[in-house]
Amino acid sequence: MRILNNIFFIGPMGVGKTTIARHLADELNMIFIDSDHEIEKQAGVTIPFIFELEGEIGFRQREEAIIAELTAQSHIILSTGGGVILNDNNRQLLRNRGNVIYLHASINDLLERTAHSHNRPLLKTKNPRKQLEMLLKERHSLYQAIANVTIETGGCSICQVVTTVLKYLENNC
Repeated sequence: MRILNNIFFIGPMGVGKTTIARHLADELNMIFIDSDHEIEKQAGVTIPFIFELEGEIGFRQREEAIIAELTAQSHIILSTGGGVILNDNNRQLLRNRGNVIYLHASINDLLERTAHSHNRPLLKTKNPRKQLEMLLKERHSLYQAIANVTIETGGCSICQVVTTVLKYLENNC
């Protein structure tokens, strides 16, 4: 199968965007890019450190610049940060420059997957469940608004999700 367009993964932290994107890129022989890793590479520091120094506003400015740069490329599979859709410019670029796949999972699944991660500044709170619920409530409609498709990852293996994505792409691209 040959996919002509870029493929962009959106969704909350812990949903599996990076893992699924990497496997799909291998399957389709496309270039895998993670926007958060690119931000860290350009900044020379970790995302938590950027949050500490510049706050979320500084991070979001860096994110907007990297999304503009990355979405201008071709033949890529891009895993984005969970908050990428908060910025209108990012939403427009993602929607206009590729196929947008929204990966979704329940709060319980997200909590389980993020429980041992120390690289998620927005979850450094006394009540991660409440924080995830608030983030998903704020962002879910934004994810849906730009997505070409929503795919559930909860309770699914990586292989099952990649197969679902491939079937979607086969039938719609």
